[in-house]
Amino acid sequence: MPRLVMKFGGTSVANVDRIRNVARHVAREVRAGYDVAVVVSAMSGKTNELVGWVRDANPLYDPAEYDTVVASGEQVTSGLLAIALQKDGIPARSWQGWQVPIHTSDQHGSARIAAIDGAAILARFEAAREVAVVSGFQGVHPETGRITTLGRGGSDTSAVALAAALGAERCDIYTDVDGVYTTDPRVVPRARRLDRVAFEEMLEMASLGAKVLQVRSVELAMVHRVPTYVRSSFDDPDHPKPGTLICDEEDIMENPVVTGIAFSRDEAQITLRRVADKPGVAAAIFGPLADANVNVDMIIQVVSDDAATTDITFTVPSADYERSRALLEENKDRIGAAVIQGATDVVKVSAIGVGMRSHAGVASRAFKALAEKGINIRAITTSEIKFSVLIDAAYTELAVRTLHSLYGLDDKA
Repeated sequence: MPRLVMKFGGTSVANVDRIRNVARHVAREVRAGYDVAVVVSAMSGKTNELVGWVRDANPLYDPAEYDTVVASGEQVTSGLLAIALQKDGIPARSWQGWQVPIHTSDQHGSARIAAIDGAAILARFEAAREVAVVSGFQGVHPETGRITTLGRGGSDTSAVALAAALGAERCDIYTDVDGVYTTDPRVVPRARRLDRVAFEEMLEMASLGAKVLQVRSVELAMVHRVPTYVRSSFDDPDHPKPGTLICDEEDIMENPVVTGIAFSRDEAQITLRRVADKPGVAAAIFGPLADANVNVDMIIQVVSDDAATTDITFTVPSADYERSRALLEENKDRIGAAVIQGATDVVKVSAIGVGMRSHAGVASRAFKALAEKGINIRAITTSEIKFSVLIDAAYTELAVRTLHSLYGLDDKA
């Protein structure tokens, strides 16, 4: 039998009625002849509630015990879905991460999957065509035997990794939207759903602000070549819409120059003025930030006319802004910066498309269009299939709509 992994997020399993609806989606695929493994998240809002309980009990909590508590949300959901499937006459059982087992590192709260042994699930497929309902977001550290969690959005990662381990035909990620759009429809009402997106494009979109899929799940899908659909659990289970397929670039008939526009409000800008232009300065700036696990992006260096000093500008996640400023102030004398400046009212807007590889002047068109709208660009970064600009947050929607129309992404209907 072909194998299929289906994943349902928190809004899809928010209550028992929605869990019954999920069971109908699963039943459809079982009737279609698939051996099915389902990965579920905790009910919507439950993980936040569990985290709140942990912090109330002790703000300086033990990370291992934190994982024990927050992993319980998925355990409830997996059991309820297995019960709902059994009520509909479909053999099913729940599996916790440690039962599969899903082996991970021991970094509690943000563990990484090391290996998945799917033999036990495959045996149950063979013996009874039993649906495996797997708790997402969790695993076990084999040396300690302790439960671990994969970080927010970890159920997406669990699902794709399980699909790779089971040799599944594909992985279907069910959420509250019916696919991947050219941009956020709340910002651009004429955004349209994409039929297919290349792995590389989806990876860029996810890392640049699109919230549809977790970045690590896309990385795994690309590495293991797992075709992944994004679909809506709120579709009629008997007549579902096709969703968006995340696949190899070669499986897309014709790649547009720009596939989508992403934006991230989770940005802050830091500028160091009149830094000595000499070897070792960059290490003095970015070394302490790296040691503090601060991700740095969009680095720009401008050397002064006398070539003795330089200005360095870069971005960090807004949540790390204050911590980053404090670290730089501590090292200010060693860095030799005259002034350290910052801004949090900025946003990163990006255009993504594998078609950029074969087309020149894609970014320059954007720069001209933004200038005509009076939008100043603070910083620019580019890669083979995307470019990003840092702008004032007040111009976010105008910039996104401008670029969306510029590259012909508006729905013509």
